[in-house]
Amino acid sequence: MSDLPRKAVTRTAKLAALPLGFAGRATWGLGKRIVGESAEIVGQQLQQRTADQLFKVLGELKGGAMKFGQALSVFESALPEEVAGPYRAALTKLQEAAPPMPTRTVHSVLAERLGEDWQDLFLEFEDKPAAAASIGQVHRGVWHDGREVAVKVQYPGAGEALLSDLNQLSRFARLLGPLVPGMDIKPLITELKDRVSEELDYDLEAQAQRTHAEVFEDDPDIVVPDVVHQREQVLITEWIDGIPMSEIISNGTQEQRDRAGQLLAHFLFSGPARTGLLHADPHPGNFRLLPGGPEGEDDWRLGVLDFGTVDRLPGGLPEPIGEALRMTLDGEAEAVYEMLCAEGFVKESIELDPDAVLDYLLPIIEPARVDAFTFTRGWMRSQAARIGDPRSPAYQLAKQLNLPPAYLLIHRVTLSTIGVLCQLGATVRLRDELEEWLVGFLAEDGADEADEDVTEEDADVYEVEETAAEA
Repeated sequence: MSDLPRKAVTRTAKLAALPLGFAGRATWGLGKRIVGESAEIVGQQLQQRTADQLFKVLGELKGGAMKFGQALSVFESALPEEVAGPYRAALTKLQEAAPPMPTRTVHSVLAERLGEDWQDLFLEFEDKPAAAASIGQVHRGVWHDGREVAVKVQYPGAGEALLSDLNQLSRFARLLGPLVPGMDIKPLITELKDRVSEELDYDLEAQAQRTHAEVFEDDPDIVVPDVVHQREQVLITEWIDGIPMSEIISNGTQEQRDRAGQLLAHFLFSGPARTGLLHADPHPGNFRLLPGGPEGEDDWRLGVLDFGTVDRLPGGLPEPIGEALRMTLDGEAEAVYEMLCAEGFVKESIELDPDAVLDYLLPIIEPARVDAFTFTRGWMRSQAARIGDPRSPAYQLAKQLNLPPAYLLIHRVTLSTIGVLCQLGATVRLRDELEEWLVGFLAEDGADEADEDVTEEDADVYEVEETAAEA
Protein backbone atom coordinates (compact mmCIF):
# COMPACT_ATOMS: atom_id res chain seq x y z
CA MET A 1 0.00 0.00 0.00
CA SER A 2 1.46 3.36 -0.98
CA ASP A 3 1.55 6.45 1.21
CA LEU A 4 -1.51 8.61 1.61
CA PRO A 5 -2.10 10.15 -1.86
CA ARG A 6 -1.55 13.86 -1.26
CA LYS A 7 -1.52 15.41 -4.72
CA ALA A 8 -4.84 17.12 -5.33
CA VAL A 9 -4.96 15.96 -8.94
CA THR A 10 -4.51 12.30 -7.89
CA ARG A 11 -7.17 12.45 -5.19
CA THR A 12 -9.57 14.39 -7.41
CA ALA A 13 -9.23 11.80 -10.15
CA LYS A 14 -10.00 8.96 -7.74
CA LEU A 15 -13.05 10.77 -6.33
CA ALA A 16 -14.25 11.71 -9.80
CA ALA A 17 -14.10 8.02 -10.68
CA LEU A 18 -16.85 7.27 -8.15
CA PRO A 19 -19.79 8.86 -10.02
CA LEU A 20 -18.29 7.83 -13.35
CA GLY A 21 -18.03 4.30 -12.02
CA PHE A 22 -21.71 4.37 -11.00
CA ALA A 23 -22.64 5.36 -14.56
CA GLY A 24 -20.36 2.70 -16.06
CA ARG A 25 -21.88 -0.03 -13.95
CA ALA A 26 -25.36 1.11 -14.92
CA THR A 27 -24.37 0.64 -18.58
CA TRP A 28 -22.92 -2.79 -17.71
CA GLY A 29 -26.21 -3.66 -16.02
CA LEU A 30 -28.22 -2.60 -19.05
CA GLY A 31 -26.06 -4.87 -21.21
CA LYS A 32 -26.71 -7.79 -18.88
CA ARG A 33 -30.46 -7.12 -19.05
CA ILE A 34 -30.38 -7.03 -22.87
CA VAL A 35 -28.87 -10.51 -23.00
CA GLY A 36 -31.64 -11.79 -20.77
CA GLU A 37 -30.27 -11.96 -17.21
CA SER A 38 -32.71 -11.50 -14.31
CA ALA A 39 -33.28 -7.85 -13.36
CA GLU A 40 -33.12 -8.80 -9.67
CA ILE A 41 -29.77 -10.60 -10.02
CA VAL A 42 -28.32 -7.82 -12.14
CA GLY A 43 -29.50 -5.24 -9.59
CA GLN A 44 -27.85 -7.11 -6.73
CA GLN A 45 -24.60 -7.45 -8.64
CA LEU A 46 -24.70 -3.76 -9.50
CA GLN A 47 -25.16 -2.71 -5.86
CA GLN A 48 -22.38 -5.06 -4.72
CA ARG A 49 -19.92 -3.73 -7.31
CA THR A 50 -20.79 -0.15 -6.35
CA ALA A 51 -20.27 -0.92 -2.65
CA ASP A 52 -16.93 -2.61 -3.36
CA GLN A 53 -15.65 0.37 -5.36
CA LEU A 54 -16.92 2.81 -2.73
CA PHE A 55 -14.91 1.09 0.01
CA LYS A 56 -11.83 0.74 -2.16
CA VAL A 57 -11.69 4.42 -3.17
CA LEU A 58 -12.75 5.98 0.14
CA GLY A 59 -10.62 3.59 2.19
CA GLU A 60 -7.47 4.13 0.13
CA LEU A 61 -7.81 7.89 0.11
CA LYS A 62 -8.53 8.08 3.85
CA GLY A 63 -8.82 11.79 4.71
CA GLY A 64 -12.15 13.50 4.10
CA ALA A 65 -13.24 10.82 1.65
CA MET A 66 -13.13 8.13 4.32
CA LYS A 67 -14.70 10.44 6.92
CA PHE A 68 -17.56 11.02 4.48
CA GLY A 69 -17.98 7.25 4.15
CA GLN A 70 -18.03 6.82 7.92
CA ALA A 71 -20.64 9.55 8.24
CA LEU A 72 -22.80 7.82 5.63
CA SER A 73 -22.43 4.43 7.28
CA VAL A 74 -24.46 5.35 10.36
CA PHE A 75 -27.37 6.43 8.16
CA GLU A 76 -27.71 3.12 6.31
CA SER A 77 -30.58 2.20 8.69
CA ALA A 78 -32.73 4.73 6.86
CA LEU A 79 -32.26 3.13 3.44
CA PRO A 80 -34.68 0.65 1.86
CA GLU A 81 -33.33 -2.85 2.52
CA GLU A 82 -32.70 -3.62 -1.15
CA VAL A 83 -30.44 -0.56 -1.30
CA ALA A 84 -28.91 -0.83 2.18
CA GLY A 85 -27.94 -4.50 2.04
CA PRO A 86 -24.97 -4.30 -0.36
CA TYR A 87 -23.70 -1.02 1.11
CA ARG A 88 -23.94 -2.11 4.73
CA ALA A 89 -20.93 -4.39 4.80
CA ALA A 90 -18.74 -2.03 2.76
CA LEU A 91 -19.60 1.08 4.75
CA THR A 92 -19.38 -0.68 8.11
CA LYS A 93 -15.87 -1.83 7.15
CA LEU A 94 -14.90 1.85 7.04
CA GLN A 95 -15.79 2.13 10.72
CA GLU A 96 -13.18 -0.40 11.81
CA ALA A 97 -10.47 -0.68 9.18
CA ALA A 98 -8.83 0.83 6.13
CA PRO A 99 -5.67 0.04 4.16
CA PRO A 100 -2.70 0.92 6.45
CA MET A 101 0.13 3.33 5.76
CA PRO A 102 3.58 1.75 5.42
CA THR A 103 5.68 0.92 8.49
CA ARG A 104 8.51 3.21 7.31
CA THR A 105 6.07 6.16 7.28
CA VAL A 106 4.84 5.36 10.80
CA HIS A 107 8.42 5.16 12.10
CA SER A 108 9.29 8.42 10.36
CA VAL A 109 6.38 10.29 11.98
CA LEU A 110 7.20 8.86 15.44
CA ALA A 111 10.88 9.81 15.09
CA GLU A 112 9.95 13.33 14.03
CA ARG A 113 7.42 13.87 16.84
CA LEU A 114 8.80 11.83 19.75
CA GLY A 115 12.53 11.97 18.93
CA GLU A 116 14.97 9.65 17.19
CA ASP A 117 15.07 7.41 20.28
CA TRP A 118 11.26 7.02 20.30
CA GLN A 119 11.54 3.24 20.54
CA ASP A 120 13.10 3.61 24.02
CA LEU A 121 9.73 4.98 25.23
CA PHE A 122 8.13 1.59 24.57
CA LEU A 123 8.74 -1.88 25.95
CA GLU A 124 6.83 -3.16 22.90
CA PHE A 125 5.46 -1.58 19.72
CA GLU A 126 3.44 -3.41 17.06
CA ASP A 127 4.18 -2.21 13.52
CA LYS A 128 0.95 -3.70 12.21
CA PRO A 129 -1.87 -1.22 12.93
CA ALA A 130 -4.69 -2.34 15.19
CA ALA A 131 -7.16 0.08 13.56
CA ALA A 132 -7.25 2.78 10.89
CA ALA A 133 -9.39 5.90 10.84
CA SER A 134 -9.96 8.86 8.54
CA ILE A 135 -6.89 10.92 9.53
CA GLY A 136 -4.70 8.46 11.39
CA GLN A 137 -4.14 4.88 12.45
CA VAL A 138 -3.69 3.18 15.81
CA HIS A 139 -0.87 0.86 16.87
CA ARG A 140 -0.81 -1.27 19.99
CA GLY A 141 2.18 -1.02 22.31
CA VAL A 142 3.46 -1.26 25.87
CA TRP A 143 4.64 2.03 27.42
CA HIS A 144 7.90 2.12 29.36
CA ASP A 145 5.98 1.95 32.68
CA GLY A 146 4.29 -1.32 31.64
CA ARG A 147 0.90 0.09 30.64
CA GLU A 148 -0.69 -1.22 27.44
CA VAL A 149 -1.25 1.74 25.14
CA ALA A 150 -2.90 2.77 21.90
CA VAL A 151 -0.57 4.90 19.74
CA LYS A 152 -2.52 7.11 17.34
CA VAL A 153 -0.40 8.43 14.47
CA GLN A 154 -1.74 11.07 12.08
CA TYR A 155 -1.18 10.47 8.38
CA PRO A 156 1.36 12.91 6.88
CA GLY A 157 -0.55 15.43 4.79
CA ALA A 158 -3.87 14.51 6.43
CA GLY A 159 -4.94 18.15 6.78
CA GLU A 160 -4.46 18.97 3.11
CA ALA A 161 -6.12 15.69 2.14
CA LEU A 162 -9.17 16.35 4.33
CA LEU A 163 -9.83 19.79 2.91
CA SER A 164 -9.11 18.70 -0.66
CA ASP A 165 -11.44 15.69 -0.42
CA LEU A 166 -14.31 17.57 1.15
CA ASN A 167 -14.03 20.38 -1.40
CA GLN A 168 -14.14 17.83 -4.21
CA LEU A 169 -16.99 15.88 -2.62
CA SER A 170 -18.97 19.13 -2.37
CA ARG A 171 -18.72 19.46 -6.15
CA PHE A 172 -19.88 15.87 -6.62
CA ALA A 173 -22.64 16.11 -3.97
CA ARG A 174 -25.46 15.87 -6.53
CA LEU A 175 -23.91 12.82 -8.19
CA LEU A 176 -23.27 11.16 -4.82
CA GLY A 177 -26.96 11.57 -3.88
CA PRO A 178 -27.90 8.03 -5.02
CA LEU A 179 -25.67 6.60 -2.27
CA VAL A 180 -28.27 7.66 0.30
CA PRO A 181 -31.62 8.33 -1.38
CA GLY A 182 -33.64 11.06 0.29
CA MET A 183 -30.66 12.51 2.15
CA ASP A 184 -29.16 15.91 1.33
CA ILE A 185 -25.44 15.21 1.03
CA LYS A 186 -24.13 18.77 0.71
CA PRO A 187 -24.95 20.00 4.27
CA LEU A 188 -23.33 16.86 5.67
CA ILE A 189 -20.11 17.61 3.77
CA THR A 190 -20.23 21.29 4.81
CA GLU A 191 -20.58 20.33 8.47
CA LEU A 192 -17.69 17.87 8.19
CA LYS A 193 -15.51 20.65 6.72
CA ASP A 194 -16.30 22.88 9.69
CA ARG A 195 -14.80 20.29 12.05
CA VAL A 196 -11.60 19.56 10.14
CA SER A 197 -9.24 21.88 12.03
CA GLU A 198 -10.33 20.60 15.44
CA GLU A 199 -9.96 16.96 14.51
CA LEU A 200 -6.45 17.52 13.17
CA ASP A 201 -5.39 19.06 16.50
CA TYR A 202 -4.39 16.15 18.75
CA ASP A 203 -3.74 18.59 21.61
CA LEU A 204 -7.44 19.54 21.65
CA GLU A 205 -8.36 15.87 21.42
CA ALA A 206 -6.10 15.04 24.35
CA GLN A 207 -7.75 17.76 26.46
CA ALA A 208 -11.24 16.48 25.67
CA GLN A 209 -10.26 12.87 26.38
CA ARG A 210 -8.58 13.78 29.69
CA THR A 211 -11.73 15.61 30.79
CA HIS A 212 -13.91 12.59 30.01
CA ALA A 213 -11.46 10.14 31.59
CA GLU A 214 -11.42 12.16 34.81
CA VAL A 215 -15.20 12.58 35.02
CA PHE A 216 -15.95 8.92 34.20
CA GLU A 217 -13.03 7.47 36.20
CA ASP A 218 -15.23 5.66 38.75
CA ASP A 219 -18.30 5.25 36.56
CA PRO A 220 -19.67 1.67 36.65
CA ASP A 221 -21.07 1.89 33.11
CA ILE A 222 -18.67 3.99 31.00
CA VAL A 223 -14.92 3.51 30.42
CA VAL A 224 -12.77 6.25 28.88
CA PRO A 225 -9.04 5.45 28.47
CA ASP A 226 -6.80 8.16 29.90
CA VAL A 227 -4.17 10.06 27.92
CA VAL A 228 -0.61 8.80 28.54
CA HIS A 229 1.37 11.16 26.26
CA GLN A 230 0.68 13.59 23.44
CA ARG A 231 2.99 15.38 21.04
CA GLU A 232 1.68 17.17 17.93
CA GLN A 233 0.43 14.48 15.49
CA VAL A 234 0.93 11.58 17.94
CA LEU A 235 -1.54 10.72 20.72
CA ILE A 236 -0.87 7.88 23.16
CA THR A 237 -3.69 6.65 25.40
CA GLU A 238 -4.42 3.67 27.61
CA TRP A 239 -5.44 0.57 25.66
CA ILE A 240 -8.85 -1.00 26.25
CA ASP A 241 -9.96 -4.40 25.02
CA GLY A 242 -13.55 -5.18 24.19
CA ILE A 243 -16.00 -6.23 21.53
CA PRO A 244 -16.30 -3.58 18.77
CA MET A 245 -19.81 -2.19 18.42
CA SER A 246 -19.76 -3.21 14.75
CA GLU A 247 -19.44 -6.86 15.85
CA ILE A 248 -22.38 -6.46 18.23
CA ILE A 249 -24.38 -5.05 15.31
CA SER A 250 -23.54 -7.99 13.07
CA ASN A 251 -23.35 -10.92 15.53
CA GLY A 252 -24.31 -9.81 19.04
CA THR A 253 -26.95 -11.46 21.23
CA GLN A 254 -30.14 -9.51 21.92
CA GLU A 255 -28.96 -9.01 25.50
CA GLN A 256 -25.72 -7.44 24.24
CA ARG A 257 -27.61 -5.29 21.74
CA ASP A 258 -29.99 -3.97 24.38
CA ARG A 259 -27.18 -3.29 26.86
CA ALA A 260 -25.04 -1.57 24.20
CA GLY A 261 -28.01 0.57 23.14
CA GLN A 262 -28.84 1.61 26.70
CA LEU A 263 -25.22 2.50 27.44
CA LEU A 264 -24.93 4.47 24.20
CA ALA A 265 -28.06 6.50 25.05
CA HIS A 266 -26.75 6.98 28.60
CA PHE A 267 -23.43 8.33 27.32
CA LEU A 268 -25.08 10.60 24.73
CA PHE A 269 -27.20 12.40 27.34
CA SER A 270 -25.05 12.15 30.48
CA GLY A 271 -21.77 13.14 28.80
CA PRO A 272 -22.62 16.80 28.08
CA ALA A 273 -24.29 17.26 31.47
CA ARG A 274 -21.22 15.91 33.31
CA THR A 275 -18.32 17.16 31.17
CA GLY A 276 -19.69 20.15 29.24
CA LEU A 277 -18.64 18.33 26.05
CA LEU A 278 -20.59 16.32 23.48
CA HIS A 279 -18.72 13.41 21.86
CA ALA A 280 -19.58 14.22 18.26
CA ASP A 281 -18.42 11.16 16.31
CA PRO A 282 -20.80 8.38 17.35
CA HIS A 283 -20.07 5.76 14.69
CA PRO A 284 -19.73 2.13 15.88
CA GLY A 285 -15.95 2.06 15.39
CA ASN A 286 -15.60 4.37 18.39
CA PHE A 287 -17.32 2.10 20.91
CA ARG A 288 -16.52 -1.22 22.62
CA LEU A 289 -18.44 -3.50 24.96
CA LEU A 290 -16.30 -4.49 27.94
CA PRO A 291 -17.16 -7.15 30.54
CA GLY A 292 -17.54 -6.24 34.22
CA GLY A 293 -20.53 -3.91 34.48
CA PRO A 294 -22.44 -3.04 37.69
CA GLU A 295 -23.94 -6.56 37.86
CA GLY A 296 -20.56 -8.32 37.69
CA GLU A 297 -18.42 -10.02 35.03
CA ASP A 298 -21.49 -11.15 33.07
CA ASP A 299 -22.60 -7.52 32.73
CA TRP A 300 -21.22 -5.01 30.22
CA ARG A 301 -19.68 -1.55 30.21
CA LEU A 302 -19.25 0.83 27.28
CA GLY A 303 -15.73 1.79 26.22
CA VAL A 304 -15.59 5.13 24.39
CA LEU A 305 -12.79 6.10 21.98
CA ASP A 306 -11.79 9.03 19.74
CA PHE A 307 -12.50 12.48 21.14
CA GLY A 308 -11.22 14.32 18.06
CA THR A 309 -14.61 15.89 17.39
CA VAL A 310 -16.51 17.40 20.32
CA ASP A 311 -19.09 20.13 20.73
CA ARG A 312 -18.44 22.44 23.67
CA LEU A 313 -21.64 22.76 25.73
CA PRO A 314 -20.69 24.30 29.13
CA GLY A 315 -24.24 23.97 30.46
CA GLY A 316 -24.91 20.57 28.92
CA LEU A 317 -27.42 20.09 26.12
CA PRO A 318 -29.41 23.35 25.65
CA GLU A 319 -32.44 23.60 27.90
CA PRO A 320 -34.81 24.47 25.00
CA ILE A 321 -34.31 20.91 23.67
CA GLY A 322 -35.70 19.39 26.86
CA GLU A 323 -38.50 21.94 27.12
CA ALA A 324 -39.55 21.51 23.49
CA LEU A 325 -39.56 17.71 23.88
CA ARG A 326 -41.71 17.89 27.01
CA MET A 327 -44.18 20.35 25.48
CA THR A 328 -44.42 18.30 22.28
CA LEU A 329 -45.23 15.16 24.26
CA ASP A 330 -47.85 17.16 26.18
CA GLY A 331 -49.41 18.33 22.89
CA GLU A 332 -48.74 22.04 23.51
CA ALA A 333 -48.64 23.04 19.86
CA GLU A 334 -48.60 26.82 20.33
CA ALA A 335 -45.89 26.75 23.02
CA VAL A 336 -43.70 24.43 20.93
CA TYR A 337 -44.10 26.64 17.89
CA GLU A 338 -43.21 29.78 19.86
CA MET A 339 -40.05 28.13 21.18
CA LEU A 340 -39.00 26.93 17.71
CA CYS A 341 -39.44 30.49 16.43
CA ALA A 342 -37.46 31.94 19.36
CA GLU A 343 -34.58 29.49 18.82
CA GLY A 344 -34.42 30.14 15.08
CA PHE A 345 -35.85 26.82 13.81
CA VAL A 346 -38.54 28.87 12.07
CA LYS A 347 -37.28 31.95 10.27
CA GLU A 348 -39.10 35.27 10.77
CA SER A 349 -40.21 35.32 7.14
CA ILE A 350 -41.93 31.92 7.51
CA GLU A 351 -45.32 31.27 9.07
CA LEU A 352 -46.40 27.70 9.85
CA ASP A 353 -49.43 26.05 11.39
CA PRO A 354 -48.48 25.05 14.99
CA ASP A 355 -50.67 21.93 14.83
CA ALA A 356 -48.96 20.83 11.59
CA VAL A 357 -45.57 21.32 13.25
CA LEU A 358 -46.70 19.18 16.19
CA ASP A 359 -47.93 16.44 13.82
CA TYR A 360 -44.52 16.54 12.11
CA LEU A 361 -42.58 16.20 15.38
CA LEU A 362 -44.61 13.58 17.26
CA PRO A 363 -43.58 10.49 15.22
CA ILE A 364 -39.90 11.48 15.45
CA ILE A 365 -39.97 11.62 19.26
CA GLU A 366 -41.96 8.41 19.62
CA PRO A 367 -39.07 6.73 21.55
CA ALA A 368 -39.50 9.34 24.33
CA ARG A 369 -43.24 8.68 24.73
CA VAL A 370 -42.90 5.18 26.20
CA ASP A 371 -40.93 3.60 29.04
CA ALA A 372 -38.96 1.37 26.64
CA PHE A 373 -38.69 1.62 22.85
CA THR A 374 -37.32 -0.90 20.35
CA PHE A 375 -35.25 0.87 17.67
CA THR A 376 -35.40 -0.95 14.33
CA ARG A 377 -34.27 -0.33 10.79
CA GLY A 378 -37.93 -0.53 9.79
CA TRP A 379 -38.85 2.33 12.12
CA MET A 380 -35.93 4.41 10.85
CA ARG A 381 -36.91 3.73 7.23
CA SER A 382 -40.51 4.73 7.91
CA GLN A 383 -39.36 8.07 9.35
CA ALA A 384 -36.98 8.67 6.44
CA ALA A 385 -39.72 7.83 3.94
CA ARG A 386 -42.23 10.12 5.67
CA ILE A 387 -39.85 13.09 5.66
CA GLY A 388 -38.16 12.25 2.34
CA ASP A 389 -41.26 11.77 0.16
CA PRO A 390 -41.90 15.01 -1.81
CA ARG A 391 -45.62 14.17 -1.85
CA SER A 392 -45.96 14.08 1.96
CA PRO A 393 -46.99 17.03 4.15
CA ALA A 394 -44.00 16.23 6.40
CA TYR A 395 -41.61 16.77 3.48
CA GLN A 396 -43.22 20.10 2.58
CA LEU A 397 -43.06 21.30 6.19
CA ALA A 398 -39.48 20.10 6.72
CA LYS A 399 -38.35 22.21 3.74
CA GLN A 400 -39.55 25.33 5.57
CA LEU A 401 -37.78 24.58 8.85
CA ASN A 402 -34.30 25.90 9.58
CA LEU A 403 -31.44 24.32 11.57
CA PRO A 404 -29.61 27.03 13.56
CA PRO A 405 -25.79 26.68 13.58
CA ALA A 406 -25.73 26.15 17.36
CA TYR A 407 -27.83 23.01 16.97
CA LEU A 408 -26.21 21.59 13.83
CA LEU A 409 -23.73 19.25 15.50
CA ILE A 410 -26.20 18.24 18.23
CA HIS A 411 -28.70 17.34 15.51
CA ARG A 412 -26.19 15.23 13.57
CA VAL A 413 -24.96 13.43 16.70
CA THR A 414 -28.50 12.63 17.79
CA LEU A 415 -29.46 11.33 14.34
CA SER A 416 -26.26 9.30 14.10
CA THR A 417 -26.83 7.78 17.55
CA ILE A 418 -30.40 6.85 16.64
CA GLY A 419 -28.99 5.29 13.46
CA VAL A 420 -26.65 3.10 15.53
CA LEU A 421 -29.49 2.15 17.91
CA CYS A 422 -31.51 1.04 14.88
CA GLN A 423 -28.55 -0.95 13.55
CA LEU A 424 -28.39 -2.65 16.95
CA GLY A 425 -32.14 -3.30 17.02
CA ALA A 426 -31.91 -2.38 20.72
CA THR A 427 -34.73 -1.94 23.21
CA VAL A 428 -33.80 1.16 25.21
CA ARG A 429 -35.30 3.01 28.17
CA LEU A 430 -34.63 6.35 26.54
CA ARG A 431 -37.11 8.25 28.68
CA ASP A 432 -35.12 7.37 31.82
CA GLU A 433 -32.02 9.04 30.35
CA LEU A 434 -33.98 12.11 29.27
CA GLU A 435 -35.54 12.53 32.71
CA GLU A 436 -32.19 12.26 34.48
CA TRP A 437 -29.92 14.26 32.21
CA LEU A 438 -31.88 16.56 29.87
CA VAL A 439 -32.54 19.91 31.53
CA GLY A 440 -36.08 21.13 30.89
CA PHE A 441 -37.55 17.71 30.08
CA LEU A 442 -39.25 17.43 33.47
CA ALA A 443 -41.61 20.18 34.61
CA GLU A 444 -40.03 22.07 37.50
CA ASP A 445 -42.58 21.24 40.20
CA GLY A 446 -40.15 22.22 42.92
CA ALA A 447 -39.91 25.76 41.58
CA ASP A 448 -43.66 26.27 41.94
CA GLU A 449 -43.57 25.06 45.55
CA ALA A 450 -40.64 27.34 46.30
CA ASP A 451 -42.57 30.31 44.90
CA GLU A 452 -45.51 29.51 47.18
CA ASP A 453 -43.19 29.31 50.23
CA VAL A 454 -41.63 32.65 49.40
CA THR A 455 -45.05 34.26 49.04
CA GLU A 456 -46.15 33.05 52.47
CA GLU A 457 -42.98 33.74 54.43
CA ASP A 458 -41.58 36.86 52.81
CA ALA A 459 -44.63 38.83 51.69
CA ASP A 460 -43.83 41.68 54.09
CA VAL A 461 -40.25 41.92 52.82
CA TYR A 462 -41.40 42.14 49.20
CA GLU A 463 -43.96 44.78 50.15
CA VAL A 464 -41.28 46.93 51.82
CA GLU A 465 -38.94 46.53 48.80
CA GLU A 466 -41.70 47.51 46.35
CA THR A 467 -42.60 50.58 48.43
CA ALA A 468 -38.95 51.65 48.54
CA ALA A 469 -38.65 51.15 44.79
CA GLU A 470 -41.72 53.31 44.13
CA ALA A 471 -40.37 56.02 46.39
